[in-house]
Amino acid sequence: MTRALTEITVELGARRYPVRVQAGLLAHAGEHLAPLAGDRPLAIITDHNVARHRDTLVTSLAAQGIKTSILDLPPGEASKSWATLAQVTDWLLGLGVERGDHVVALGGGVIGDLVGFACAILKRGCNFVQIPTTLLAQVDSSVGGKTAINTAAGKNLVGAFHQPSLVLIDPDTLDTLPAREVRAGYAEVVKYGLIDDLAFFGWCERTGAALLAGDAAARTHAIAHCVTAKARIVAADERETTGARALLNLGHTFGHALEAETGFSDRLLHGEGVAAGMALAFAYSAARGLCPGEHALRVAAHLRACGLPDGLAAAKIGASGAALVEHMRHDKKMTGGTLPFLLARGIGQTYLDTSVNLDDVAAFLDAQPR
Repeated sequence: MTRALTEITVELGARRYPVRVQAGLLAHAGEHLAPLAGDRPLAIITDHNVARHRDTLVTSLAAQGIKTSILDLPPGEASKSWATLAQVTDWLLGLGVERGDHVVALGGGVIGDLVGFACAILKRGCNFVQIPTTLLAQVDSSVGGKTAINTAAGKNLVGAFHQPSLVLIDPDTLDTLPAREVRAGYAEVVKYGLIDDLAFFGWCERTGAALLAGDAAARTHAIAHCVTAKARIVAADERETTGARALLNLGHTFGHALEAETGFSDRLLHGEGVAAGMALAFAYSAARGLCPGEHALRVAAHLRACGLPDGLAAAKIGASGAALVEHMRHDKKMTGGTLPFLLARGIGQTYLDTSVNLDDVAAFLDAQPR
């Protein structure tokens, strides 16, 4: 059975690029990459967890006569580091990669962020292609050009905006993911409903369980819907200058603080931190009288039903409010001593609030169940 290809364009003028979504696409990736490769070999950077997908990609490229060089990195957030960035850039330079070449990032958000940043700085900018293999990367991080590494001071504090030339998404790669990773990625799916799409949040409530259980149609629909939403926002505000793109950070200010508290370890995956962060953002909005309490409860209930943390207790965070707020003070969005928060007037009614007092946030967090 032929499975339809969906193409979504990120409209950025001369830098516009397509995002192609199709079940089984990886086995035919060579056909999509051949026009970019020309007669040059392709450098592929991936991690140990996606060896099966790497082999599928290499076979597809070989069928098009495209030679490859592969750098296989350790999986996990620890690879988004200065040391690994140096390893990647040195490897690419050793291959003789030119500015007009295309480097392929095959993996989850860590690989995409790291490779994108390496390509942003290599010879002052070379091309790259995103082939995301996790749900989180497919619906969010592979699109939009945000690239970065982590530092001792915090997450994603060193990076660049650098758009890919092409994004290829094969939902079938999710079949090899651990259930926990799929759940973590699903948090970013829910996010798009909470930002400005109440109807899509309702779809998530009705269909989320099927998506998590492996329903192929549900997964493909969610990916295409989220990519379309993100492409629209990125086209309107590529570098977060108008505030529109900032809405995509819903849950991240709280969530990054929770991740920092766990040392950006597997104790709390990024998507799990975002889930808890979104629940906290709605709970805080309700506590301030901005959002109906039943909306905050509805958000928490859906996250909980999907096996995601809905607050500090579920995320197993015992730190004080002051300790968590201290992590927030290192947030890259801090401006003039003020940290903007994504709060909500209701589901689908997220907005940017620059009047939040961090002492008030600390008191709110102290009052949360542990």
